[in-house]
Amino acid sequence: MSPSFKLQCHFILIFLMALRGENRYLELREAADHDPFLLFGANLKRELAGEPVYRRALRCLDMLSLPGQFTFTADRPQLHCAAFLIAEPEEFITIHYDLVSIDCQRGDFLKVFDGWILKGEKFPSSQDHPLATTERYIDFCDSGLSRRSIRSSQNVAMIFFRVHEPGNGFTFTIKTDPNLFPCNAISQTPSGRFTLVVPHLRRNCSFSIIYPVVIKISDLTLGHLHGRQLKNPSAGCGGIGDFVELLGGPGLDPSKMMPLADLCYSFHGPVDIKSSSSVHPLALPTKWHLHPQPK
Repeated sequence: MSPSFKLQCHFILIFLMALRGENRYLELREAADHDPFLLFGANLKRELAGEPVYRRALRCLDMLSLPGQFTFTADRPQLHCAAFLIAEPEEFITIHYDLVSIDCQRGDFLKVFDGWILKGEKFPSSQDHPLATTERYIDFCDSGLSRRSIRSSQNVAMIFFRVHEPGNGFTFTIKTDPNLFPCNAISQTPSGRFTLVVPHLRRNCSFSIIYPVVIKISDLTLGHLHGRQLKNPSAGCGGIGDFVELLGGPGLDPSKMMPLADLCYSFHGPVDIKSSSSVHPLALPTKWHLHPQPK
C-alpha cells in the first residue's frame, strides 16, 4: 500500500470518528499538529438554497467552508481545539462574535489567527504576509467584544479555543466578502479555473493547491521593474524582476518547499506542469491564469 493511500485512509478514519462524536480520540496535544485537510470531503460546499442562515454546532476539531452561524458548547473540559475556516479564493472571511461565555481568568481562550497553522508551518508564510506572526493573532481575552468582528487577509483563517467549564462556549457568524485582488489563497478543489491579478504592490503572493494536480498556465504577464522584488528568484530567472515560481512539498509553508519550475517571462498559450503533492506558485506583481486538473 502506497504511503499516500495509507495517509488518505487514516484521514478518512479520523473524520468518520469525528462524525460519530468520538471526540475522545480527537483530543489534541496541539491543534496545529493535526491536518485540517482530513475534514475535506464530498460535502465540502453545502448548498444553501432556501436557507437564509446556516446553523450548526461547532466541534472541537472542525473545518468550516461556508457562511453561517456556529455554536460551541463544552460538554466537558475541551483544552486543545481548533477550527479551520476556508472560503473561495477570491473572498475574505469575516468572523463576528455573537455571544461569548468563557472564563479567561481560569485559562480559557478564544483566538483568531489570520491564516492557517499546521505542524508548525504557516500559510501565508511569514515572507508572504504583511503582518508579523504575533500580530496575526487576535485574542478575545485581550480585546473582548471591543473587537467583535475580525476579517482575514485572505480566504483562510483559524480559530483556537480552550473551554474548561461544561456549559460555557461561544457563538460566531461567518460572512464572506469579495476580494478583487487576492494575493494569497488556498484552493478548495483540485480542479477549476483561477485568475490571479496582482497590481503593483511590493509583496510576494502565493496560490496553494493541496491536491496532486496538472496545472495549465494559459497566460502570464510579468512586469520587470528593477528594485521591486522582495524575494530573490532562483538562478533560472537571473534577477530580471517579477517572476512566478512553482513549488511542491508535503507541508503548508511555501517558503519551505522545493522549487519545481521558474517562469521568468510573459507568454500566451498553455503550459502544463504536473505535481504529485501540494503546489504553491509564488508571484510578484503579475497576472496569470491557472487551470488545475485532477492528476
